[in-house]
Amino acid sequence: MSSRAIARLATVFIVLFAILAAAQIYVQVLMSRSLLASTYNPFRADVVRGRGTIVSSSGTVLAESVGAKRVYPQGPELAQTIGYVSQRYGESGLEASMNGFLAPPVLAPNPIAQLRSIFQTTKSSGESRIVTTIDMPTQRVLFADLSQYARAGGVVINPATGEVLALASVPSFDPNEVERIFSGLTTDTQSPLLNRATYGLYPPGSTFKIFTAATALEDGVVTLQSTFVDPGYLRVGKFTIHDNEGEATGRRSLAGAFALSSNVDFGQIALEIGVDRWFAAAAQWRIGDAIPFDLPTESARLPSRQEMTPGILAQLGFGQADLLVTPLQMALVCATIAAGGTTPQPILVREIDTNGHRVETPHETLAQPVTTQTAAQVATLMRAVVQYGTGTAAALPNVAVAGKTGTATNPAGRADAWFVAFAPAQAPRVAVAIVVENAGYGGSVAAPIARDVLRVALTQGRR
Repeated sequence: MSSRAIARLATVFIVLFAILAAAQIYVQVLMSRSLLASTYNPFRADVVRGRGTIVSSSGTVLAESVGAKRVYPQGPELAQTIGYVSQRYGESGLEASMNGFLAPPVLAPNPIAQLRSIFQTTKSSGESRIVTTIDMPTQRVLFADLSQYARAGGVVINPATGEVLALASVPSFDPNEVERIFSGLTTDTQSPLLNRATYGLYPPGSTFKIFTAATALEDGVVTLQSTFVDPGYLRVGKFTIHDNEGEATGRRSLAGAFALSSNVDFGQIALEIGVDRWFAAAAQWRIGDAIPFDLPTESARLPSRQEMTPGILAQLGFGQADLLVTPLQMALVCATIAAGGTTPQPILVREIDTNGHRVETPHETLAQPVTTQTAAQVATLMRAVVQYGTGTAAALPNVAVAGKTGTATNPAGRADAWFVAFAPAQAPRVAVAIVVENAGYGGSVAAPIARDVLRVALTQGRR
C-alpha cells in the first residue's frame, strides 16, 4: 500500500475518531442532566440508596432512605408537599425541587463533577439533610380537619417570617405505595396528585374583600366612618348583584358592611376604585405574578383588562367574575395585613445541610402594597368579622382572632367555602387560609377548621 493511501486511511480514522469523541462529549456532558433524569436510566435503579433525609422543623422524619427503600413516616399527611421518589415515575414535591441536594452521588450533574468528587478526599461522606418549616402538630390538625371533606386545601404561615407551618391537600395518597398505585392516581377524577394548596385555582369570594377594603382605604375612596346602604341588590349594567342567600344588610358603616359581608356595598366600593387603580393595586400586591416558593405554584388568574365592564369590576369587589387564586395566594394576602402591610416571601425549606455545609434560608419580603396604617384599619375590620359578623365560628377563648369568610360561587356545583384569618389580632404570629370545594357557607365550614388550626399553632413554643 502506498504512503498516500495510508495517509488517506489515517485521515478517515482520525475523522471517525473525532466524530466518536464529539458524540461522547455531547452525550456524557451536554445531555447528562436529561439522561440522568430519565426514568429509563439504569443508574436510577438505586436512586433511593444514600438519598438525603427530609425532616420537620423539630426534627421529625418526613422522608428517609432505609436501604433501597424510600420511607415516608407521615404517609398521606404531606404526600403532595414532600412528594415521592420512584425509579419508574421520577420525583415530585420537595423530593423533586430539592433533588440536587438529596440525590446520592451517582446522580451528580455531570461526569466531570463525579470525577472531581472522587479526588476530593476531604469531602464529607454524610448524607444531606433538608430541614423544613413544617410544624407537625399544626400539620396534623390541618390535614385531619380538611380530610372531613372530599376536596380541600389549606396553608398556615408565620406572617413575620414567611415560614409555612403547615400545607395540606385532600384527597391525598400514601407515597409509600406510589409504585403500586400510581396508575390509579393519574386516572382518579378527584386528582389526589394535585397540591390544591399551591396549585388549585378558585374564585376567592368574599375573602377578597380584604384587598378591596385595603385598596379603598389606601386611596381615600372610603374611611372607617363611611356608611353604605344595602337593599339586597345592586344593578350594574346587565348584572344584578345580590348578597348571599338574598340577605340585605341595610345601612351600615364600613366595619358593618365588611363584618356582614355585603356584596352590594363592596360592589359599589370597587366601582369607586375604578379599573385602572384596581389593576395597579393588584400589581402592587403581586397578585397574578409567579410566587417564588420551594414547590411549584400556580399564579392567580386576573380578568382581561380589555374586556372589563362595570359589572365585572363590581363583582371583583367581592372576589368573583374572572378571578382565580390559590390558597397560598390568599394566605399571603392575609399575612400582608397581619405583618403591617408587608408581604412575606413564603419558604418551606428552613435549612439545607449537605456535605457538612449548613445553609439557612433568609427571610425576605415580596412587596409592601399598603401602609402600616391601612393594614391596621383592615385588621380592625377583620376582627369585627369574628366578633359579631360571619366568622364567629373562628373565635378562640382569650385570643383575638381577625378573619374573613368567603362563599365563592362557581359553575361546578355548590359554592366553595373559604376562610382566612390571623391571630393574635394585636400581635399576629400565625395566618391561615382554608378552602373546601363545593361545601357551601364559609363561616360554617371553613371557619371552624381555621379555629382548630390557630389554636394548635399558637401553642407551639417557637412562635
